[in-house]
Amino acid sequence: MGIVELLVLVLSGILVGFINTLAGGGSIISLSILIMLGLPATVANGTNRVAIALQNVVAVSSFKQQKVLEIRKALYLSIPAILGSLVGAWVAVDINEAVFEKAIGIIMLVMLVFVLFKPQQYIYGKAEIREKPIRWVTYVVFFFIGIYAGFIHMGVGYFFLGGIVLGAGYDLVKANAIKVLIILAYAPFTLAIFYFNHEINWIIGLVMAVGNMIGALIASRMAVKKGVAFVKWVIVFVILLTSAQLFGIYDFKSLILPLLSQTPIHL
Repeated sequence: MGIVELLVLVLSGILVGFINTLAGGGSIISLSILIMLGLPATVANGTNRVAIALQNVVAVSSFKQQKVLEIRKALYLSIPAILGSLVGAWVAVDINEAVFEKAIGIIMLVMLVFVLFKPQQYIYGKAEIREKPIRWVTYVVFFFIGIYAGFIHMGVGYFFLGGIVLGAGYDLVKANAIKVLIILAYAPFTLAIFYFNHEINWIIGLVMAVGNMIGALIASRMAVKKGVAFVKWVIVFVILLTSAQLFGIYDFKSLILPLLSQTPIHL
């Protein structure tokens, strides 16, 4: 591994950890870089889980230290997400990738409308929902989100945030804290599946994880310090950026490729 590849992994990891902790969709960046470094898509998907797991260890610890993490409900919501992620990691889906990506882009843009035009409902949560037990339909929703998380994880943070705010009534800051705990809860299970199928490059994954952990720490501190409005605008920016990539308006790979060595690395 050359110095350029090392720097790209760490620096991109910082950006990905920051984006994933405050919003979601950072895996578009990390998966693109891992594939460009020569990893097969399935190995890139598995390797990315190493950085995701360690990133969320840091994020959960930081949110807990700042006393914004509602552990009890987070653990309740983790159960269906774990079950769904196991299904998603094992089962292959025969679907047109281009159509699938555009469908995700449309969903994200719909979520953007709610963020911008229904802030009281989507951003600040509702106390009357927060104080009640979680409804069964919310558990079902989290099971299906877990399935998607097990498949590819990319952009799953948006779906968790939507489910937590609308289904459990928390504002965006506390929803982010719950989100990272849920992801941390299922991460070891999906990581184990990729491990037993020999689809993880540990060296690359751990190097990228260094950056992810730094980014997660910065993001979790800023989320609490800056508040809901800051998180909102980060989400708006990332949704627009992610949707533009999914709709083919720009290609992230073409932007980063000149920085990388033309020879794939093999570790």
